[in-house]
Amino acid sequence: MNFLKSNILTGLYVLLPIMLLWIGLREIGDLLASMATPIADMFPSRYFDDLKWPGVVAIILITGASFVIGLMARLSFLANLGQKIETVILFRVPMYKMLKIISSSLVKSETSDVRPAIVKDGNGGGEPCYVMEEHDTGLATVLVPWSPASFAGSIKIVPISGLEYLGCSIDEYSRSISFMGVGVADCIAKSAPAAGQEQEIT
Repeated sequence: MNFLKSNILTGLYVLLPIMLLWIGLREIGDLLASMATPIADMFPSRYFDDLKWPGVVAIILITGASFVIGLMARLSFLANLGQKIETVILFRVPMYKMLKIISSSLVKSETSDVRPAIVKDGNGGGEPCYVMEEHDTGLATVLVPWSPASFAGSIKIVPISGLEYLGCSIDEYSRSISFMGVGVADCIAKSAPAAGQEQEIT
């Protein structure tokens, strides 16, 4: 009986993460396909009938569209026009600004206003957080994430003096939080600038 139980548990230990990874990859593929649908709709439907690898095609479409938009954004008049449209229209759309903050923090962490930090508890420990905004009053708005959801959590207002800023990037920090905290030690070990100074991403 112990032999049977041991083999089953060992097999589950190996098989379960692989199965969950496969399910996760399929979900990501479906999500990418949904994201690429508006791009695909610009082309004749015959190009995308009976696709065997919709996730791969979705990645190619999204990458291609991002490259073209990136080229267009290098033109100053188009960049200014885009900023005006974003400020006047898109920022008024519910959730857009939040999604903009999250995406810019991950894609362009060196220019993001969001900073990784720890809310110190006074005993040498603390809670991982993202500093969303610093106030002129010496306080800061922070997001304390609920692992493994990197950008979902509770909002708190804390003194800036009670924060320890970390020198890692938002991408590194969010990844460690999604891994149940594995990797946070590496972020803590990296040097960080004091509040109000420019963040140095290593």
